Amino acid sequence: MSALRKVTPEDIAAAVSELNQELKNVGEGTLDRIDCTPENVEQGLARLVLSLIELLRRLLERQAIRRMEGGALSDEKVEEMGQALMKLEAKIHELAASFGLKPEDLNLELGPLGHLLDK
Repeated sequence: MSALRKVTPEDIAAAVSELNQELKNVGEGTLDRIDCTPENVEQGLARLVLSLIELLRRLLERQAIRRMEGGALSDEKVEEMGQALMKLEAKIHELAASFGLKPEDLNLELGPLGHLLDK
């Protein structure tokens, strides 16, 4: 069994000082990066939501292609799904334009998977 280390008031003061410095650094960095006006907040939220919808649309499209290639869909269902996905894509672009966003603004960085939209 290991012995407990005695914490002195100086240790606590040093830890609190270090934490305060880290919080100050984070706060200063955040203030430089965020321009929080009502227009920017609205556009940023629209960008996030539309990007997520575009991600889901692409996932649905890939799933539909797999089902189609696997023979699990009739020709009628393939046509219906294709029309629905095209309408969804058009609506995403329409909404993006209404917020002053271009389709490339909806590109998400997906870590090791790369970007959502092809470059």
